[in-house]
Amino acid sequence: MAKVFRVGLTGNIGSGKTTTGLIFEKLGIPVYRADEKGKYFLDTQPVSLRIKEEFGPIVTKSDGGIDRKKLAAVVFNDLQKLEKLNGIIHPLVREDFAKWVNNQESAPYVIQEAAILFETGQHELFDSIIMVTAPKEVRVDRVCRRDGASPEEVSQREKHQMEEAGKAALADFVIINDGKRAILPQVLEIHGRLSGTSGGK
Repeated sequence: MAKVFRVGLTGNIGSGKTTTGLIFEKLGIPVYRADEKGKYFLDTQPVSLRIKEEFGPIVTKSDGGIDRKKLAAVVFNDLQKLEKLNGIIHPLVREDFAKWVNNQESAPYVIQEAAILFETGQHELFDSIIMVTAPKEVRVDRVCRRDGASPEEVSQREKHQMEEAGKAALADFVIINDGKRAILPQVLEIHGRLSGTSGGK
């Protein structure tokens, strides 16, 4: 079985990595959305039970499910609790991604979209990394409009993410999504290089 070339697509909150992933999908590239899959696992019974055991009734809704907003408020204010949550969710996502990749053999490459590849060390599992960047004020405004969050809440969520400059220095490709520069030409250039026989290198 030939090894599928794996690309990580990352970026800090509000950078536009999901929009970028949609463009790659339009080009026929399979995209695995790790953050969405993590939310899916959060709602499964075995995981929700572990979450309740770990974090207590404060994160539970009246119907017994996990209240994601309350859980976020808990973990984004406590690094140790965030690491515990990641320790529950991330192994499940990694295993699911590995199974998913095995069904994508015909693709020139596959993408996993994930917010914290570098922070968790998972970037080492990929053959190439694409980083999507945008000025902080642009990113904060996007998230406030999208989620109805306050700038303070956005900053609280982002403080557990690496600085953009550090990620960009480690990435193989950088897409600038500042609202002024078109994303499509940048994606097309990267797609052309990743689709080559050299595997993007």
